[in-house]
Amino acid sequence: MTNLILLVKAYNSRQLSEIDNLLQNQFEDLDVKLKLDVTVNKWVTVWVSGEDENVVINYIRKEIGTCPVKFDVINEGDVFRGYVSKIEENRLNVDIGVFEPEVKHAILPLTALEAQLTIPSGEPSNKIFENYGIAEGLPIIVRITSKDSDLFKCELAPAQIDKFRVWQQSLLDRLIILRTSKEHVTSVLERTHLNRDVIDVEELGMFEYALTCKLGTDARGLIPKVGRYMRNTLFVVFNAKKSLGFLNK
Repeated sequence: MTNLILLVKAYNSRQLSEIDNLLQNQFEDLDVKLKLDVTVNKWVTVWVSGEDENVVINYIRKEIGTCPVKFDVINEGDVFRGYVSKIEENRLNVDIGVFEPEVKHAILPLTALEAQLTIPSGEPSNKIFENYGIAEGLPIIVRITSKDSDLFKCELAPAQIDKFRVWQQSLLDRLIILRTSKEHVTSVLERTHLNRDVIDVEELGMFEYALTCKLGTDARGLIPKVGRYMRNTLFVVFNAKKSLGFLNK
């Protein structure tokens, strides 16, 4: 039996069941047994056993991804997908799934964020986070810049910077929805007829999505309309024009 920590967070039993069903259906023709649970900080853990165990493990690592788990395996230059775990005035804490020998989150200093996104020094940090749609629970890709025995620091990975730049250059708002499934997002858009105002649903994680709004559609104005049907979800707005405003100063 092999235990894997998936690169996915589940916030309730329904989401855990969705992941379980997805994996069970994917491997229904294989000789394998799966058992899922939620571990530290909402990360999903799966126990895999059976004759086809190695096939399933390789698939999961390639298609879903797994957490590094151990602090010792983290090296400078490594790139990880994680989640913003805490926002402070001068930094972001990023959970990339390190639990052993204890839970440790990567630190992304505000100064690094400003330099990478070409934001003038002195801008209020809350405005930076707000305009870029950065909130606790947001999936984010980071690169490790330094590590010592107590902590490790990071910066945005090139892929994350590219994503922000593409979003900016489109000049379109994004409504980021956290802690729900794509099926739920799609059904709510159809129910509220807001699918006419949304041109794309981009997957950021298994339960995190960015809705690209049509030109002229205010993402923040969609929140009260969809929020009544999406309890226990979090909404964040990426404002393309406001984020570009930092560059024009």
